[in-house]
Amino acid sequence: MSFYAISDLHGYPLDKFKALLAEAGFCAEDTLYIIGDVIDRNGDGGVELLRYITEQPNFEFILGNHEDMLLACEFVFEEITDDSIETLTPENTRALERYLRNGGGVTLESLGRLKREEPQAFSELMLFLKEAPLIGAVTAAGRDFLLVHGGFNGFEKSKKLSDYSAYDLLWARPTLETRYFEDIMTVIGHTPTFYLGEQYRGSIVKTDTFINIDAGASIGLAPALLRLDDLAEFYGE
Repeated sequence: MSFYAISDLHGYPLDKFKALLAEAGFCAEDTLYIIGDVIDRNGDGGVELLRYITEQPNFEFILGNHEDMLLACEFVFEEITDDSIETLTPENTRALERYLRNGGGVTLESLGRLKREEPQAFSELMLFLKEAPLIGAVTAAGRDFLLVHGGFNGFEKSKKLSDYSAYDLLWARPTLETRYFEDIMTVIGHTPTFYLGEQYRGSIVKTDTFINIDAGASIGLAPALLRLDDLAEFYGE
């Protein structure tokens, strides 16, 4: 039994996702942690992939900032009436504008179609996201890992994990100089690794306290899959 982690798929095609898992030797006895941002930007917005993820008993999904932005825009799927329009707030407008700026339009379109054609599936998908945790933890090959989408804004070693806000966990952007826990390896996504230096484009970045596995699928680069047991890396097409 092995443990794997992947993040920031951003609409990556389902067939290529399955091929990547097969290449890594992933099987039914293994567990895959998806560290957020399955949706938005490319293809159908990741809706087909997200539906597949919800059906797998050995997949563990951790919320990303893009799923969080989607949930903040759930109001767009409600029936439009004079009353519903009057209840819209400036916060609703800002949330939708931010989500569209971040590539959410294609996902809203796909989910709108899903709601019309399969309303029960739509409801189940949204509930899945609402119930998703912000942090995961696992021990692989005797090593402890924390899995979180962005990292830890305002990190302090003495700070309880429960004291970090959703924003702290979803939107953090650590630098190469950032240090987290010394006895637990933190695995993150959210920040494409080329942000840390052009030499890291399309690859996983490992520091002594965290591993960034967002290889840049949001802009069409191949996503990265990390096997936690031995830190082996696998890349998609």
